[in-house]
Amino acid sequence: MKRIEAVNDFVIKFANVNGSGSASANELFAKAILRMGVPVSPRNIFPSNIQGLPTWYEVRVSERGWLGRRGGIDMMVAMNPQTWAQDVAELEVGGYLFYDSTKPLPPTAFRDDINVIGMPVTAICNATYEDPRQRTLFKNIMVLGALSVLMEVDAQVIEKLLAEQYKGKERLLESNVRALNSGRSFAKDHLKSPIGLTVRRADAVRDRIFVDGNTAAALGCVYGGATVCAWYPITPSSSLAEAFEKYCRKYRVDPATGQHRFAVVQAEDEIASIGMVTGAGWNGARAFTATSGPGVSLMTEFIGLAYFAEIPMTIIDVQRGGPSTGMPTRTQQADLISSAYASHGDTKHVMLLPQDPHECFEFAAAALDLADRLQTPVFVMTDLDIGMNQRLSEPFAWDPSRQLDRGKVMTAEELEAGKEFARYKDVDGDGIPWRTLPGTHPTKGAYFTRGTTRDEYARYSEAGPHYLYNVQRLLRKFATAATLVPQPLLRAAAKKTRLGVLYFGSTAPAMDEGLEALAADGIHLDAMRLRAFPFPSSVREFIAMHDHVFVAEQNRDAQMRTLLINELDIDPAWLIPVLHYDGTPITARFITQSITKHVHALAVAPRRERVTPQ
Repeated sequence: MKRIEAVNDFVIKFANVNGSGSASANELFAKAILRMGVPVSPRNIFPSNIQGLPTWYEVRVSERGWLGRRGGIDMMVAMNPQTWAQDVAELEVGGYLFYDSTKPLPPTAFRDDINVIGMPVTAICNATYEDPRQRTLFKNIMVLGALSVLMEVDAQVIEKLLAEQYKGKERLLESNVRALNSGRSFAKDHLKSPIGLTVRRADAVRDRIFVDGNTAAALGCVYGGATVCAWYPITPSSSLAEAFEKYCRKYRVDPATGQHRFAVVQAEDEIASIGMVTGAGWNGARAFTATSGPGVSLMTEFIGLAYFAEIPMTIIDVQRGGPSTGMPTRTQQADLISSAYASHGDTKHVMLLPQDPHECFEFAAAALDLADRLQTPVFVMTDLDIGMNQRLSEPFAWDPSRQLDRGKVMTAEELEAGKEFARYKDVDGDGIPWRTLPGTHPTKGAYFTRGTTRDEYARYSEAGPHYLYNVQRLLRKFATAATLVPQPLLRAAAKKTRLGVLYFGSTAPAMDEGLEALAADGIHLDAMRLRAFPFPSSVREFIAMHDHVFVAEQNRDAQMRTLLINELDIDPAWLIPVLHYDGTPITARFITQSITKHVHALAVAPRRERVTPQ
């Protein structure tokens, strides 16, 4: 029987039932390997109900440091009869199937090209524990113990992690260690070990941290000066607001008086939350909300008000599968169009596109600066894959000398000195007017904030020239934004090529691996990672340099490609979509196979005549 042989380079997937307590044990497995110095990238795939439906936990182990999904499963820990056929089918030829053999299964339940490892987990637990809940919970810890023997994961590392988890709860610690050792003893006595997939200590983690994007973005908001968060709970963004409050209680409470220097409000709905953020931004506070696609849909009227009245606000959209309720616990990059043009009429909004927790931290803080500088809503577009899954990340850094960029805010001294205040007047050509904060001066600098048209002095007007002046000025401001947002990053191919690829956000880790695999097969692509909308001029230049440009994204309708065509006036035939949208994170194999197929098709297609985009 063929078997996969690999050290520190494999994919293992746990198939469980939601609510069975498996998540904690699965996370212990991933963290133990991480503590052994080997990079891991785990992804939790869970249902939107509370209990009873299938859940999976996939761990990419890669000493090379690949953090995206590879595609394919080398070992399946199949503990859910509901998904047995699906789970067995996912295994690579020569892979390993670990299962609970308490109940005998017919030979037809297995494949003859995989390696089967049976352990009567339920029988062992039933014989050891009387409490039904303990039988369920400790089953997962026993499996962890068996895997530590089969794959040579250091048991002392697992025990240390358990000690940290149950610090001060010695009774629980003792029972978990006993279950762990029970699984280890069975594996040593009854299972052939080690298998072909093993873990060896390495030094590939270095000083990187293990954190999820929601936590990172919350901390970025704290460092970026946010003092107000108004939100309504929605998966997968709720933990972001909760983390922000946790950090504020640590860093934003006056130690002498106990006074809170922050406000976190759980509103009655998304409409109320964005209304509070709008009011706070108008008053001069740095304010944000955390939401997902359905929340953005409800918020659009207030977003349009903030755009037209030019009020700073930050919206962190942790995207999920849609439309409507869609797939609340699955990931997509499908809110690009709805966020870029949120609200009725002609609107365009700034969007930042982080690829990992490190950029979630940086971009959350940057969004608060940009919102003030541009006096407009700014979106931070993460997604469930980044937001809720822990990822190895470069340590966060903050320059203590960094000053918050409040933009064009006129002071009382400037008003007193006679400086002209015209709330909606472009005085220097960048499209951004001066504003005042409420109470700046007792008699000067006041204006009426309205969602209706007005002249440059904020006086109500429905005159066509006044309307045209303002909406054209907003376009100039949007052009200015393109020079201020995080710029795209270019990765040149090792060999000269007329093919390029554009990608962004959570697609990046899989793309990094996919590009290397494509190059190994002789397909070389220049790559550009987009980090913001509006698109800087370098994006147009990149497209113009290539005969064909692939656009990889995780939605059905090629929304990023649509934005590129719409905003840069690109010939649609120039941009080839690479689309993944089943709710699971994109894989390196999907990218490699899709682009390879397109490249082979292009090789036999007639060459197009085209006009270079202007």
